[in-house]
Amino acid sequence: MDTVTTYRPVIERVLTDYARIPYAHGDIQVQAVFDRQGDHYLLMLVGREGVRRVHGCLVHVDICEGKIWIQRDGTEHGVARDLIEAGVPKDHIVLAFRSPEMRQGTEFAVA
Repeated sequence: MDTVTTYRPVIERVLTDYARIPYAHGDIQVQAVFDRQGDHYLLMLVGREGVRRVHGCLVHVDICEGKIWIQRDGTEHGVARDLIEAGVPKDHIVLAFRSPEMRQGTEFAVA
């Protein structure tokens, strides 16, 4: 089975689990957004904290060339850890929010 087909449901399950966790402050929704055609997966924060409007990306994950690229991870626990627990090998996870030089010093894929 090819990795894209394998990784799509894993990413969706991990992000859906995060979306179920109520946001701690304000009237803020956590929305999971999945673009299966383009293989882009997001967790968005949308709402209000007092008078302040909240709208931003908490997590952004892409599937590129058979690997999972974590573009942004604003979670406390870490999406990479959840993906590993779900069976994704470390060498198939790219911490894209780090520079290529910094990635070389990790157990994860450089690219």
